[in-house]
Amino acid sequence: MSISDINVVFPEAPLPHVIVPFPLYITVHLGAPDDDQALNVTVPYLDYIKNVASSELYPTWPKEALRANIHAITSVAMNRIFTEWYRSRGYDFDITNTTQYDQAYVHERGIFDTVSDISNEIFNQYITREGHIEPLFAVFCDGRISQCDGMYQWGSVELANQGYTAEEILKYYYGDDITLVESTAAVEITGTYPGEPLSLGDSGIDVFRMQHSLSIIHDNFPLVPDVAITGFFDENTENAVRIFQEAFNLPVTGIVDSDTWYKIRSIYIAVTSIAELVARGLTFEELQELYANIVLQGATLPIVAYIEFFINIVSQRYNTIKPVEIDTFYGPETTEAVREFQTIMGLAPTGIIDQQTLNLLYREVYSILTEIPQEELRLPLLPFLGINLSEGLGLEYPRILFLEIMLNALSAIYPEIKPVEINGVFGPETTAAVIAFQNLFGLPVTGVVDDETRNVLSEAYQLFLAESETTA
Repeated sequence: MSISDINVVFPEAPLPHVIVPFPLYITVHLGAPDDDQALNVTVPYLDYIKNVASSELYPTWPKEALRANIHAITSVAMNRIFTEWYRSRGYDFDITNTTQYDQAYVHERGIFDTVSDISNEIFNQYITREGHIEPLFAVFCDGRISQCDGMYQWGSVELANQGYTAEEILKYYYGDDITLVESTAAVEITGTYPGEPLSLGDSGIDVFRMQHSLSIIHDNFPLVPDVAITGFFDENTENAVRIFQEAFNLPVTGIVDSDTWYKIRSIYIAVTSIAELVARGLTFEELQELYANIVLQGATLPIVAYIEFFINIVSQRYNTIKPVEIDTFYGPETTEAVREFQTIMGLAPTGIIDQQTLNLLYREVYSILTEIPQEELRLPLLPFLGINLSEGLGLEYPRILFLEIMLNALSAIYPEIKPVEINGVFGPETTAAVIAFQNLFGLPVTGVVDDETRNVLSEAYQLFLAESETTA
């Protein structure tokens, strides 16, 4: 197989936004949504969960029933924030304290110790359907005075007394296809509007998201033209925005300002039903398809580190391409470097990486790594992206090429490390070289390149380069 046959993929780069971060704060409206006299209070998210749980639940309930109900409470809150259910309708809050719409919150009430302890453990977990992105809008009710299509709170107590775990209780009510997800990152959420209007000629992940929403809206409102999801705001996108604005009584400008952005969000949420118990939502498969062939200006994704790494390598061949910082952010410098590469390759200089640009970039890198004499190569430092390298991985992992080059460079000064063929395949010879390196540097001898081995290897290689330049 030749390099021209390879369609570059990056399985070690996870999909963006698969795990929804939990908010640091949540803004609660102390009344019905349209009650203009009601106050808004912004409170720490954990305090909110404890407050609702103390308002909705009894501390004497079995712990598994409490856990199940707190999972439902967190999922409702996360869904409201994820969908921007109220903000997309022009409100300046995330959720209400009215049980007709959301869940009970009594400002500055006392918190039960049992509820507090369990909330401390699981406040950053939420329910989602398997294969879906969005937190489940986990409807619940008491089950005695009122009934609903979701979880009966007193029913959860009965199930817990029968020995059901919290997860089993949730599956009893919401179905076997739900799963619990733990969010490990906290963010301050102020809305998804990019801060500046989007208009003709703009590009980036915000344009991409807007086009995706318009495309889904088109399925339900054919009057709104379908648009290609490219991340570039072209004339077709502008036309679709104009028709959307006309259809939904907005000023017809073709520019996506805050009002248009949140109206698009509102209609998208309505047609996908992602704020309901039975939701169409956005699946992993759809997300993977959407992101399969594009890396966007403005995105912060693990794959961006590869792009920047590749740019820095090809800059050694083309001096009009400026090296960039490897930081996983696809900013203006990366965009300009990509534009220059596309110009050199005879492609449209969009500054956006599509699959054609990515393949050409990788082929240039492969050519440089395999044709330039080893002593002339200068590999930049590539951050560890969360996957261990081990025997059996092949050409779909570009990092293996870099691993082989670093090992071969070090073999010149450490005879214990035997040179390996630079072919992008992690075979027995590569394993042996890794083991030799780990032995030399006092690392756990596994033959697997984990984070620790990768860091020490990169430091040794950078030191080798520095000494080579000194003696040159």
